[in-house]
Amino acid sequence: MRITWYGQSAFHLEDAEGSAFLDPFGVFQQGSRGSMKFDYPAVPRLQVDLLLITHEHFDHNAQEALEAPKAVVRSTAGRFSTPLGEVVGVASEHDPVAGTQRGPNSIFVFTLGGVRVCHFGDFGQAVLRPEQAAAIGQVDLLFVPVGGGPTIGADAAHAICRALSPRIIIPMHYRTDAINFLEPVDAFLSKSEQVVHLQSSFDTDSLPAGLAVTAVPAPPAA
Repeated sequence: MRITWYGQSAFHLEDAEGSAFLDPFGVFQQGSRGSMKFDYPAVPRLQVDLLLITHEHFDHNAQEALEAPKAVVRSTAGRFSTPLGEVVGVASEHDPVAGTQRGPNSIFVFTLGGVRVCHFGDFGQAVLRPEQAAAIGQVDLLFVPVGGGPTIGADAAHAICRALSPRIIIPMHYRTDAINFLEPVDAFLSKSEQVVHLQSSFDTDSLPAGLAVTAVPAPPAA
């Protein structure tokens, strides 16, 4: 599988079976909003088989940034038939007070090229509930927010990793030179056993076999 990180929680996944994009943002969303800086390069107008949007915040929900996806599952829970097979949306919250501050968030689970993928969006609960873990099930590739602030930080992210035991962990939604309102990835990496730093686009075949690995893509170039 080819994985490309476009910044924040935006990822493009490609395999011989098809392609998926998760949580895109648009060019009109770049720049500063008060003290908030958001300067990742724009997501290109890719054509994909599946678009998943975990929640309706400006840096995650730009469906119009892509070129007519064949199927869209947008900020909802349930089981959905798509060109890539079944997608499971697991209801969660964007904050530790039952969604009353920042609203709902969907955790998405699907399979691409035999790899079970789970993307946590802007998960902000204090802990992952047992029924959510059961609905997620077995995970090979986990995208998890680690930057704190409006989402979970390093400790809660590691608790999720322990609960789900993925083969590949990709941290997301953290401070870089392009964004200033989150914590850096360092605290999460300091608790990770095997860390591999990669280009912003990489193949999963390039990762070491065996033990679980935390893969850290480089931020996209401006």
